[in-house]
Amino acid sequence: MLVQNSRGTSVVSSWLSVLLALFLMMSGASSGWAQDEADETEKPAAAAKSGAEGETEAAPEKQNMLMWLIETSGFIGLIILVISIFFVHRTVTLFLEMRPEIIIPPELVQQYDALLTKKDFNGIYQASKQSESPLGQLVISGLTVMASGMGEAREAMDRTGEAITVKMEQRISMLAVIGSLGPMIGLLGTLKGMISSFSVIATSGTQLKAAEVAAGISEALVLTFEGVAISVPAIYLFALFKDRVATLSVDAQNLAGEYVRKIHSSYASRTGTPGAGTPA
Repeated sequence: MLVQNSRGTSVVSSWLSVLLALFLMMSGASSGWAQDEADETEKPAAAAKSGAEGETEAAPEKQNMLMWLIETSGFIGLIILVISIFFVHRTVTLFLEMRPEIIIPPELVQQYDALLTKKDFNGIYQASKQSESPLGQLVISGLTVMASGMGEAREAMDRTGEAITVKMEQRISMLAVIGSLGPMIGLLGTLKGMISSFSVIATSGTQLKAAEVAAGISEALVLTFEGVAISVPAIYLFALFKDRVATLSVDAQNLAGEYVRKIHSSYASRTGTPGAGTPA
């Protein structure tokens, strides 16, 4: 009986040992599975975090476009900027000066018509003398020598008209200079940028610095663009104002000649002497 009890106890102990071993194995396996799942969950998060940090570190700081343009242009770009400011100022001034109402003032024309109606020749002379317009200068030059005849008066007005035209063309000549100078300054910037790029290639050795090469090429292209950008409108405006100068000067000379002829005819008819000279 004692033997049977001992055998039963040993069997129970064996079964308990087996169950305990199975329990421990299942606990270890479940903890291993949980750890593996946790590791698998943390790996993508860690990879995403490291990727985000890498992208943050690798992403260059974005520079303002205007600041980049100023830095790329450099000293040559500053010269082009100064020329551009002068060009804009000269263009605005010419648009204000090269107007028909400035060359041929409407109030002066009305005054001439009123004085001619009254046959106030001395008043016409004084009005022309006080006026600083090209029309007044032409009329007074014709009246001054009209005593010698209409031929001399026309020649005097032609000489005065040529002088006025030359002065007006001198005012617009700077536009032609800017139109020719712009591409030359841009070419200087192009050469400077290309020299900078090729010097980087020559001194880089086995490892080429693409950013520095691109910086030199950018400088060359930007300065070329700036030079051409100021040259094209300057050439166009020079042609525009040259045509305007020719038109206004011819109109002023024709109108002044017409007034001088009317004064000469009116004075001659009043005195009854054909071909009489200018009034005193």
